[in-house]
Amino acid sequence: MRRTAALAFVALVLAGCATSPALVAPIRPEGDAPFAIEGRLLARHGSDALTANFQWTHAPPIDALVVTTPMGQGIAEIRGDASARRVEVRGANGLTDEAPDWSTLTERALGAPVPVDGLAVWMQGLALPATPHTQERDAAGRVAQLRQDGWQVVFDYPDASATRPARVRLTRADIEVRIVVDRWD
Repeated sequence: MRRTAALAFVALVLAGCATSPALVAPIRPEGDAPFAIEGRLLARHGSDALTANFQWTHAPPIDALVVTTPMGQGIAEIRGDASARRVEVRGANGLTDEAPDWSTLTERALGAPVPVDGLAVWMQGLALPATPHTQERDAAGRVAQLRQDGWQVVFDYPDASATRPARVRLTRADIEVRIVVDRWD
């Protein structure tokens, strides 16, 4: 059961971070550009931890995510459409779940909503506009640390000229997610 919860946690945290459909047409945050990334992550929730690989295509309002084990075995495929207010997860076992938003889906999987809206913007080293936040910048003027929506987000850039982070660490209460981006497209 713990392993299943950890797998669901990883898949849903990544997916849940992507975008959050609202009851009205979502506003695309400034700087929320389409992207495709591949990478690895470590997710911890309390005493549960899991490592995984992922491929994420963010083309607002659509997000598609494939999460696999480090050996390449499928964990989950997640697809969200903010304009249709629909999020669907398909597990490696073929079971699916669907919800109108990420918080509802994470609450079903974990017993509590995980309000981590905005990861698509955070992954680009930006803060969500019109949402209170504090940030610290590095010597190159890039966001190095961000505090927003109860999360602390720390960015690590591969070199002084990089505009997108290669590593992102998110923490909140007993949740920690470390993301390493191997490729940006």
